[in-house]
Amino acid sequence: MAKPWFRTKSYGFGAGLPCSWEGWVVLVAFIAAMIGLSALPAPLVQAHPWLTVSLHLGLIAGVVVLVWKKSDKPWGWRWGDE
Repeated sequence: MAKPWFRTKSYGFGAGLPCSWEGWVVLVAFIAAMIGLSALPAPLVQAHPWLTVSLHLGLIAGVVVLVWKKSDKPWGWRWGDE
């Protein structure tokens, strides 16, 4: 397996903060893209309200899949060291 970009959480479900520079690049790019989508011109958003919603949801889904594939362990509910 290649070097993981994200570590799974010790408690709960999913992954936490990045553990490599590639993961940090993904996180910063995701935040920048979300801010960029929020800054779309008002006439475009008013003319096509579902466009911004679908772009946001598509971006979120893409990041979740990428983090899932680049995590160090399979995702699952964890209770610490148990």
